Amino acid sequence: MPEVQPLATLTTPRRVQDFVDRIPINFERRRETCSSALTTLRRNSAHCMEGALVAALALWFQGQPPLVMDLKTSRDDVDHVVALFRRGRHWGAITKTNHAVLRYREPIYRDPRELAMSYFHEYFLNDGRKTLRSFSKPYDLRQHGLDWLTREDELWDIQDALDRSPHVPLISRSQIAGLRRADVIERRAGKLVEWR
Repeated sequence: MPEVQPLATLTTPRRVQDFVDRIPINFERRRETCSSALTTLRRNSAHCMEGALVAALALWFQGQPPLVMDLKTSRDDVDHVVALFRRGRHWGAITKTNHAVLRYREPIYRDPRELAMSYFHEYFLNDGRKTLRSFSKPYDLRQHGLDWLTREDELWDIQDALDRSPHVPLISRSQIAGLRRADVIERRAGKLVEWR
């Protein structure tokens, strides 16, 4: 598969992130998609789940397990999926997003919860309500064989399995009730996008 050959040359997570950043955003204008890594590379567009699969494959070439994490939100927002990696004992994340926030995380976090918490203040709606609620335990894509790499049809079953996998709450109901909304300048910064 010549489409995946460039991934084998990406020898650091930073280079993987740079590669994923160069893929245009998948606006899903024709229909919703949840494509395999190969289909995403052929189409040359990705949203967060598709970008996470491409990044997980590149990390697998580096000898790391292909792990992803689901950042689950309240019902009125959209989850975000990141590819996880480790440097020594610390965790980092590679992510595909069109926004200035919810981006790459350096491998400085002691555990997945600490990494997930790093996204908390950046995850809010247009009215400033903060929406991040839980995160999945590291999810190993190898449990799906090679389907996530090469399947031609959409991977809704894999997305659903990730969504149903064990998640850990980040905040309590009383903490949710006391949250301050993101202020005007934060909301303005949150609207900055890379691809139009």
